[in-house]
Amino acid sequence: MSEMITADLVDLDLSADTKEAAARALAERMVAQGRVTDLDGFLADVAAREAQMPTGLDGGIGIPHCRSAHVTEPTLAFGRSAAGIDFGAADGPADLIFLIAAPAGADDAHLTILSSLARQLMNTEFTDALRAVGDAGSAAALIRGDAVPGGASEGAGEGAGEGAGGAEGTAGAVGAGGAVGAVGAVGAAGVAAGGVHGASDGASEGVRGAVGGARGAQSGTTNSAAVSGAASVDAAAGNTAPAPGADVENATAPAPGAPAERPFRIVAVTSCPTGIAHTYMAAESLENAGRDAGVEVVVETQGSAGFTRLDPAVIAAADGVIFAHDVPVREKNRFAGKPTVDVGVKAGINRPAELIAEVRGKAARGEVSAGAPAGAGTPVDRAGEPGEGYGTKLRKWLMSGVSYMVPFVAAGGLLIALGFAIGGWEINKAPSVMDHFDWTQVDSWGALLFQIGGVAFGFLVPVLAGYIAYGMADRPGLVPGFVGGAISLTINAGFLGGLAAGLIAGGVVMAIQRLKIPTALRGIMPVVVIPLVSSAIVGFLMFVVIGKPIAKAQEAMTDWLDGLSGTNAVLLGILLGLMMCFDLGGPVNKVAYAFATAGIAVADPSDSAMQVMAAVMAAGMVPPHAMALATVVRGKLFTQTERENGKAAWFLGASFISEGAIPFAAADPLRVIPASMAGGAVTGALSMAFGATLRAPHGGIFVVPLIGNPLLYLVAIAAGVGVTTALVIVLKGMRKPAASAAPNGPGTGTKAASTDSKKQPVAA
Repeated sequence: MSEMITADLVDLDLSADTKEAAARALAERMVAQGRVTDLDGFLADVAAREAQMPTGLDGGIGIPHCRSAHVTEPTLAFGRSAAGIDFGAADGPADLIFLIAAPAGADDAHLTILSSLARQLMNTEFTDALRAVGDAGSAAALIRGDAVPGGASEGAGEGAGEGAGGAEGTAGAVGAGGAVGAVGAVGAAGVAAGGVHGASDGASEGVRGAVGGARGAQSGTTNSAAVSGAASVDAAAGNTAPAPGADVENATAPAPGAPAERPFRIVAVTSCPTGIAHTYMAAESLENAGRDAGVEVVVETQGSAGFTRLDPAVIAAADGVIFAHDVPVREKNRFAGKPTVDVGVKAGINRPAELIAEVRGKAARGEVSAGAPAGAGTPVDRAGEPGEGYGTKLRKWLMSGVSYMVPFVAAGGLLIALGFAIGGWEINKAPSVMDHFDWTQVDSWGALLFQIGGVAFGFLVPVLAGYIAYGMADRPGLVPGFVGGAISLTINAGFLGGLAAGLIAGGVVMAIQRLKIPTALRGIMPVVVIPLVSSAIVGFLMFVVIGKPIAKAQEAMTDWLDGLSGTNAVLLGILLGLMMCFDLGGPVNKVAYAFATAGIAVADPSDSAMQVMAAVMAAGMVPPHAMALATVVRGKLFTQTERENGKAAWFLGASFISEGAIPFAAADPLRVIPASMAGGAVTGALSMAFGATLRAPHGGIFVVPLIGNPLLYLVAIAAGVGVTTALVIVLKGMRKPAASAAPNGPGTGTKAASTDSKKQPVAA
C-alpha cells in the first residue's frame, strides 16, 4: 500500500461528530491530493453504500467505503477520533475511521491491497498501535506495512506447538525439523505429528505481513495439526473425519507417536455489496476463530476483484459450511448436502466462534442443507429460495427475459430517437446507408443512427423469449427460445408472442430433460437432440397452433393503445403512476415498466405507446426527487443520514432510478409510500394529458431533448414532486418526534458488549 496512503491522508485529531462529517473531512484530504475529482459526487457514493449496510465494526472501527467514478486511484484516508463517532456498530462508537476509495474500474491488484487492510483490522495489536501512534507519518507507515506494531516482525510466527519433527508456527509456516516463523510466509509446508500437512496456495493465505506474524505468536500454542486455513493432506497418516455425533471438542489427544486425528474442516464463503472491506474482514475473523478452536477454515472471498473457486476436493473433504454474505453466494450449489450455517457478513466478523460452534453442532446432529446436487437447478432456481411457489418462479422467469431485453430497448430506442433528432421526423423513410451515405450531410448521420437502432430493436423479442427459456431450463432453453421469438416477429405476434414462445420453449426443454435417456445418447443431448427437438416443437406450435391467436391479441392491444384519448388516457396514467411508486423498483414497479417497454419495442411504435413510456418514466422520477426536496425544505424532519441520502437522491431521480427513495421508504413506509404514490399518480395523469411522448425507455432528464412536449413533461414531473414533497412534510410533521438516544461514550459500548455476549450488530 506504498502509494495508497500518505501522511497528508491521516488526521489523528478528527473533530467530526457524525459519520457524514467524518467522511467529508477525510474525503477533503483526498480531494486536496488529487485522488478524488468531485467531493459531493464521491460523498453521495459513500452515502449510498452506507445506506445498504452500516460500516461500523465491533472494536471501535468505522470503514466507510465505496467504488466511485470520482476516484482517480485506490486511496485510503485514516482518522482518529477522541470522542468516537457512531457508525452503527453494536458495541458503540468508532474511534478509528478508515475511508476506503476505489475507482469504479479498479484493477484486481489494487482491490486485493485494499482487502488486505480489511484483514489487518481484525488484529488487536495493529489497532492498538494505531491508537497509540503519535504522528501522521508513523500512522501512514504502519498502515502501509512499512512499520510493524510492537516489533512483531522478529520471529513473531514462532509457535509453541510441537510436532514429531520439531516446533510448528501456527501462523501458517510449518518447518520440517524446526520452527519457522518468517513474517508473511504463505503456503509453507512441512512434516509434523507423523503426517503431512501442506498449506496450499488455494486454501490458505498464511501470514499477512507483520500483522499475520503477530497473530502467529498469539496462537502459537494451538495444536500443530489444527492450522486454520491449511488444506491438510492426511492420506499418508490415514486420518479420518470424526464420525457424526462424536464429541469433537472433548476428544482425547492421540498417544505419542500415533497419527494425529485430523481436525474438523470448514469451508466458508464471505461477500458484501461492495466486496472490498467486510468480505475480507469476515474471512480473517473466521480463520482466526478457527485457529483458536483447532478447526481448519478455508474461505472463498467473493469480492470486487472476482473470486477464485475453492478446489472441489477441498469442498468435498469439508465437514461443514459457513456462508457469511449480504449478496447471493455465487455457485452456491457446490456446497449442497453439508451442514450449513447461513448468516450476514457482519455475523462472520462479530461472532465467528459462535458460527463455528453452530456448524459443528449441526454436523454432530447430522443436519445437512437441502440444496440440489452440484450442477442442478436453473438460473432462477439458483438465485431463488427453496420452496418458492410457481407464481414466484413465473414472475422471475418473465423478469429474466425482460432484464436481458431492456438493454436492447435502451440502446435501440436512444439511437432511433437521436436519429429523429438529427435527421428530422422523415428520417425513417431514408434509403439504406449501405447505398447512400454522405460523410458531410447531417441527414446521413441521422439515418445511420436510426438504422442501427432499428437493427438493435430487431433483437428485442428473440432475446426476450430466449432468456425466459434460459431462466426456466438454463442454456438448453436458449436455442428454442430464440427461434420462437424470431417466429413471433415473422407472424407479427410481437411482445406477447415472445412471452408465449419463451415459456413454451422452457417448458418443452424441461420436459425433455426429465426423460430417461440411454447412456449412448447423453453426450449429444445438449448440442443436437434438445435444440433439434425443442425448436421443431416450438416452431410447430408458434406457426400452426397459437401464433395467429396471439397475433390477434397483440393487434387488439395495439389498437386499444392507439384509441386511448381524453379521460381513458388520464386514468391509465394514474394507474401507471401508482404502480411505479408503490414499491420503488419492486415487482409492481417492474410490471408497469415492462408494459411500457412492450409498447415501444417495435420498429414503429404508436404515439399512444410512446405516451405510456413517457408517463412511466416521469412517475418513476418523482419519489427520489421529492425526498431530496423534502430534506432541503424541512430538514429537521429527517435524520442526518436521510439528509445525506437526499443529496444522492437528486442525481438518482434525475437518472430515473426510483430506488433512490428506498432508504426513506424503508425508514418510514406509512408516510413515504402513500405520498409517493399520490405524486406519481399526478405526474402520470398530467404526462398523458399533455401528450408527452418518449421513444427511449430510460435516461431520465438526460433524454428530455428527445421527448415530445418537453416543457409540459417537466411541468408534470414538477407537479408530482411538489405533491409528494408537501404530503411527506405534512405527514411527518403530524407525528411527535422521537426522543434522540443519548450517544454512548467511548467506553460504554464495550461495557455493554461485555455484559451481553449475544448482542447482535445493528445490521447483519
